[in-house]
Amino acid sequence: MAPKPLNIGMIGYGFMGRAHTNGYKRVNDFFDLPYRPVLKAVCARDEAKAKAFAEQWGYESIETDWKKLLARKDIDAVDICTPNNLHKEISIAAAQAGKMILCEKPLAMNTAEGEEMCAAVEKAGVANIVWYNYRRIPAVTYAKQIIDSGKLGRIFHYRANFLQDWTINADLPQGGAALWRLDAAAAGSGVTGDLLAHCIDTALWLNGSISDVTAMTETFIKERKHQLTGKSEKVTIDDACAFLCHFANGSLGLFESTRYARGHKALYTFEVNGENGSLKWDLHDLHRLQWFDYRVEGPLRGWASIHVTDGDHPYMGKWWVPGLAIGYEHSFVHQVKDFLEGLGSGKPAGPTFRDALETQKVCDAVLDSAKSGSWKKV
Repeated sequence: MAPKPLNIGMIGYGFMGRAHTNGYKRVNDFFDLPYRPVLKAVCARDEAKAKAFAEQWGYESIETDWKKLLARKDIDAVDICTPNNLHKEISIAAAQAGKMILCEKPLAMNTAEGEEMCAAVEKAGVANIVWYNYRRIPAVTYAKQIIDSGKLGRIFHYRANFLQDWTINADLPQGGAALWRLDAAAAGSGVTGDLLAHCIDTALWLNGSISDVTAMTETFIKERKHQLTGKSEKVTIDDACAFLCHFANGSLGLFESTRYARGHKALYTFEVNGENGSLKWDLHDLHRLQWFDYRVEGPLRGWASIHVTDGDHPYMGKWWVPGLAIGYEHSFVHQVKDFLEGLGSGKPAGPTFRDALETQKVCDAVLDSAKSGSWKKV
């Protein structure tokens, strides 16, 4: 049977808007699915930029008011690609309008907002998902399969980092359309919600719940010019964050993120150490999974590099031939694929709002711990 159309209304047109739209456009080219996304409308406050985006990416129409987008009967699903401070209001209104929701990460500004969002989508019974796309990189999904198989045995350690260097310049302003991530009023937090949230989501998915945390944060540049006011204002986001934690399975966690690691543009890595083996992954070499099996005969024992491109690796059977890698953008294609399959099967793909709320709770505990200087339960 031909897939059913699913009309998409995109709110926002920035980097994530492009990444998500690419996923909608390509997914049916490679995967057999019960639904086909239709780029029905894009919404942004700047009409000229919205029109330019719609023309380039193939959206049928535009809106400049997200409330008008939600009122349209020809919109089935709303994709929220806005700054974090708008997630709650738009999500709740979308749920009340009966729209499916695909929301950018992090879920909300804080746990309290996230609770309201979860209550709204669950009351309305609308399908929902949060764009934690790194789960859908084949090597990361394969790591999940290995861990779930028990091959690592008892897990002792989980460590992750996400390092960037783009905010070191003291002359870089905060706020506005391009730099809202440096303004706590729009972002909620700095690297904790922007970068560590990805690390935390992956860790919860791979290694289970986090019980408690102890953290430290630092804001290296204390004041920046704000683009909206033109004045020098206090910087209230965290430029760097590191935390320790206990997982519910008894393992220890170590997480670090910063935008002040000169030489790193987007270094995201994780490593898991178990009784029988270890595995590690690096975003800069995203199609490879490093695997150490202690049970291998002594002289042959060592780290193995698994090229995750074979047809029996996650997602790869629908792409190219073994040995030919895919990239970052394909994680969004895979997220759309899983979301559409979940609609067809009635088994929602994660992370749902409720799943993402757990990540939000960890982020809040991390920031709370950094302020108090003490351990905090999640």
